[in-house]
Amino acid sequence: MQLKLPITPRDFTDEIMAPALDLLPAKMRSTEARIVLLTIGLQESGLAHRRQIGGPARGLLQFEEVGVRGVLTHQVSRGYAAEVCAARHVVAVPIQVYDMLDKDDILAVALGRLLLWTDPRPLPAAGDVEGAWDLYTRTWRPGRSNRGDWDAHYEMARTTVGGG
Repeated sequence: MQLKLPITPRDFTDEIMAPALDLLPAKMRSTEARIVLLTIGLQESGLAHRRQIGGPARGLLQFEEVGVRGVLTHQVSRGYAAEVCAARHVVAVPIQVYDMLDKDDILAVALGRLLLWTDPRPLPAAGDVEGAWDLYTRTWRPGRSNRGDWDAHYEMARTTVGGG
């Protein structure tokens, strides 16, 4: 069952992100990761769209197929991605996973965490909005993004998740 759109930050955190992170090792479930994931959801979809308006991205975090392929094949994420796909009953093939992102919020958020995991730098500390922005632009590579929106979304995420 998917939550009705738009989703509140609290519902995203409790009903989607928590079970998504439970599919991954404890080392991936930090407060810092939760803040960044919620911020990305707010930035990318406003937690109101599972399909990008006028674009190809899918899921609340707005993944494109190339991003899915990267997570499924990157040396540090591919094993975890295969386990997540198995747990969510989807074949770990890029097009099949991509096709599920707007139907399975938990899958989409788990893959989002794995995309962040592929970045070689440590997650920014809670409260480091600039570091979180840099991480987002390195990993998501957004085409159009508004830094002013990011700061407000980050603050909402930090308040919702706690920390910093």
